[in-house]
Amino acid sequence: MTHGHIYDMIIVGGGPGGYTAALYAARAGLDTLVLEKLSAGGQMALTQQIDNYPGFEDSVDGFTLAEKMQAQAERFGARTEYAQVERLDLTASPKVLETSEGTFLGKTVVLATGADPRKLGVDHEEALVGRGVAYCAACDGMFYRGKTVVVVGGGNSAAADALLLSRIAKKVILVHRRDALRATKIYHEPLKQAENLEFRWNSAITGLLYGDRLTGVQLKNLNSGEVFNLDCDGLFISVGRTPATELVRGQLELDPGGYILAGETTETSIPGVFAVGDVRTKRLRQVVTAVSDGAVAVHMAEEYLAGGT
Repeated sequence: MTHGHIYDMIIVGGGPGGYTAALYAARAGLDTLVLEKLSAGGQMALTQQIDNYPGFEDSVDGFTLAEKMQAQAERFGARTEYAQVERLDLTASPKVLETSEGTFLGKTVVLATGADPRKLGVDHEEALVGRGVAYCAACDGMFYRGKTVVVVGGGNSAAADALLLSRIAKKVILVHRRDALRATKIYHEPLKQAENLEFRWNSAITGLLYGDRLTGVQLKNLNSGEVFNLDCDGLFISVGRTPATELVRGQLELDPGGYILAGETTETSIPGVFAVGDVRTKRLRQVVTAVSDGAVAVHMAEEYLAGGT
């Protein structure tokens, strides 16, 4: 079924970037639709406690914050359709979005599809998320003040997470499969100077130890084959993210990591198409930066629509 109505803006993804775009667009009088496959919030909805989003002095859980964002956008007239987007034609005029609930047409499209943290793939990993296993040091590091944590990874994200946690935790153990970090040189000296940071080179995590929550990890030395247990209170997995860009591959320009090439204006390689939040190229992926992107995208979309291009 093709919905013949043409929206001013269709937003793909109902996370913080998507619903901020919906709020700003609806308040600006744009006919706005949000396409969300499951429920509001995206990755944010899985976060049990958010302390670094402005305006909540006692913190807020991600699910509640997501519901509030959705309700606020819908109060101003934004509409939500729960549908799985299956195909996009972003060069068409209007732009065509084929979904599980039919085909929708829009003058502009905001992509807020997010990025998922890569998993280690060890047993019980998902079951222990929020009970010792985490993927975001900036989000969850404060829960491990004065404790021992393990960070796994060797790139910039792992290095940045290890540095951040070294200022919070009693001890940080950085586990990497190789004998040197892949992270840029700017991280190397600060990591060496962190007195509570220990490196475990040529090592991989092969199992998790747990009771009600994580109590340690099983390490394997990749050179000797030796396997041993390492006690810890938390495990931060920093082995990269997978952006949700399969739908736009071949249409939009992507960076080597698969993220949509879009700068601070959120404009992509196709006029009238904008990328916000974790799915676009950026230095910091947080709720507050996704929200900022959403506001910027609407400003740029208004300019696009006013230009009649």
